[in-house]
Amino acid sequence: MDKKERLEFHLGYFGQYIPLLVALIFIVIAALNESNVNGYSIAFFAAIIIGGLFAKDRNAYGDAAVKGVARPMFGTVTIAIIFAAVAGKLVSASGMIDTMAGLLIDAKLLGGAFCAISFLLCCLLSMSTGTSVGTYVITMPILFPVGVLVGVNPVFMVGAIVSGGLFGDNLAPISDTTIASAGTQGAQMGEVVRTRCWYSLPVATGCFVLYWIFGGGGAQQTAENALEKNPLSLLMIAVPAIVVVLCLLKIHLIASLSFGILGGVLIGLVTGLYSFSDLFAYPGGFTVGGMVIEAILGTASTIFMLIGAFMFLGIIEQTRIIDEVANGIFRVSRGRRSAELSIVLAIGILGAITGVCTVSMIALGDVVCRIGEKYGIDKSRRANLMDCGGLSLTSLAPWTVHAVYPVTLAATSNPEIALSPLQVVSHNFYGLLMVLLMAVAILTGYHRTKKSV
Repeated sequence: MDKKERLEFHLGYFGQYIPLLVALIFIVIAALNESNVNGYSIAFFAAIIIGGLFAKDRNAYGDAAVKGVARPMFGTVTIAIIFAAVAGKLVSASGMIDTMAGLLIDAKLLGGAFCAISFLLCCLLSMSTGTSVGTYVITMPILFPVGVLVGVNPVFMVGAIVSGGLFGDNLAPISDTTIASAGTQGAQMGEVVRTRCWYSLPVATGCFVLYWIFGGGGAQQTAENALEKNPLSLLMIAVPAIVVVLCLLKIHLIASLSFGILGGVLIGLVTGLYSFSDLFAYPGGFTVGGMVIEAILGTASTIFMLIGAFMFLGIIEQTRIIDEVANGIFRVSRGRRSAELSIVLAIGILGAITGVCTVSMIALGDVVCRIGEKYGIDKSRRANLMDCGGLSLTSLAPWTVHAVYPVTLAATSNPEIALSPLQVVSHNFYGLLMVLLMAVAILTGYHRTKKSV
């Protein structure tokens, strides 16, 4: 970025960090008080407002914030949240959840067993689509409420879905993080995926065992007393099935969700599961009702948070903070171990700040290349440090899409259960175990090749 385009702040060098510090203070407050998504919205908007008081050029500051929400990723994620909420509402209101739960109870597939198997299903889906967010969208409306009914602890159920989504995001060759980590380091994709299995598969195995052991403990319902089975409602499985198939055919997530919604509406009306007034109601008095508008309005808190987060990202990108992070890698690197640790921390910290790990990989890719060549770190090893370490640390930040989005989807599918982003982070075993494995790998040289490139 041209130096003239940088945002300048009062208080000199320290001024550029004011938005970041304000955001961190309010994020800590939200986390300590187990706040829902609204607490993180306050954090980002407070940072934007207070930061603006110290900006020398208020017009440039405002333009930077607007550029943040102009990013294509913001539009994609926001629309996906709305469409996913509508699709989830169609599924949950059809009675399919109760029917599936009743059948699973009859089959004795309960508690931790269901939690662990759900994790595997999410792993398969995320490997097939390469997207963690898409996995959350497709699976949460079904697996979460069913899991709760068959005795899975809700926080472990959300954690299993998030962990399964991260598995494919981390390993799949069509994932944006895999592409970014391999591409920025000039590494061959096949070699990156092959070597990454030495990290992803052991962590996934650990997750499966932990979710099986600890996933139970929820209040199991009884099929006779609490659940009504309607075989016709099982036809609504077509909603996520349509989305999955279209995603596998590389159809855009928004288009895939659109067809899933249309399929659900058609099936619901034809089978009598819904009437038109169930979907859209116009009672007069300047009001609108029905499942569709209820689902859309239910996403408001998350969308407000995303607006604040992306505006904040736009401001941070116009400061020197990213360059400071890059320079810090060189300052702390004194050998191979410290170089590898600095790569993981730099990608993870910047990913947490921006909320998007791919952004940090692209922003710091050249720096990682130079430091890797200096200390003889193999291309694939560098790519794995960036993706495994960086993505995991990013996913453990409670204001990112890996914590906030699952909470919203869970609340939409089961409004009676309130979860916080911090609870999602603490039960994201894939992120936690991967961070632990990366620490061991750096200290011991686990799967470090002798080849220097």
